[in-house]
Amino acid sequence: MIVFRLDYISCVLTVLSTILIGRKFWQGWMIAGANSLVVCVIASRTAQFGFIPANLFCIALYSYNVWNWRSPRVRAPK
Repeated sequence: MIVFRLDYISCVLTVLSTILIGRKFWQGWMIAGANSLVVCVIASRTAQFGFIPANLFCIALYSYNVWNWRSPRVRAPK
């Protein structure tokens, strides 16, 4: 049976999202959001419920960032 270690998955997602965001890839924000969901699962399983609202806030922030990075920029004519 394969055991998924959520802490290791979160570690990999954190590193990957940081690299992608640093290289200005919007997909990094999506991976960061997935990581926040993993952290919420870890928090609920370990009864560390204080992490859940913080990570839900992070998911909202990541969604906002993806929206801004993906939307076309409207520039005023010069």
